[in-house]
Amino acid sequence: MMPRRSRVLLALAAVSLMVTLLLPLWRISLEAPQYPEGLGMNIWADKITGNLRSINGLNHYIGMKEIHPEAIPELRLMPMVVMALGGLGLVAALVGRRWVLIGWTTLVVLAAVVGLVDFWRWGYDYGHDLDPTAAIKVPGLSYQPPLIGAKQLLNFRAISLPAAGGWIAMGAIALGVGISVVELKRARRRQA
Repeated sequence: MMPRRSRVLLALAAVSLMVTLLLPLWRISLEAPQYPEGLGMNIWADKITGNLRSINGLNHYIGMKEIHPEAIPELRLMPMVVMALGGLGLVAALVGRRWVLIGWTTLVVLAAVVGLVDFWRWGYDYGHDLDPTAAIKVPGLSYQPPLIGAKQLLNFRAISLPAAGGWIAMGAIALGVGISVVELKRARRRQA
């Protein structure tokens, strides 16, 4: 059995994951001289908010597809995945077995990796699959926003970073990994 402290921390990590449903996970900002206040969009587990109309209008000129949140299946699936992972984390905390903790942590890390790969793939398609009849064409230039960090796209600087929910999710994952490492070390000490 895991000690009470590990179980409480695991429950905290699980609840933290579920809290991310109430906050934006990611923020993509666009800065340009003609938009001194900037443009941006917040990506939540179930929606996209922000200056979507303006961004879609600008992207039309360079041949990018419009962003329609209702057409993105991940925004329907992600809340269920997050709730399931949070619920499984609470079950793991109640059960208190090391192997359940390790299984949960592995699932959460895999879900995060799959989510980031999917987000990158979405950005790649969004920035490379351009309308050949677009008004503005720059040969060889793609408009894929960065996964993390900043990138110059014509006269726009695109900045992509975790928002509050993303930071909380990373903290929950780090907490799960940390608890797993501590519990594995504790098990090895007992066997020695």
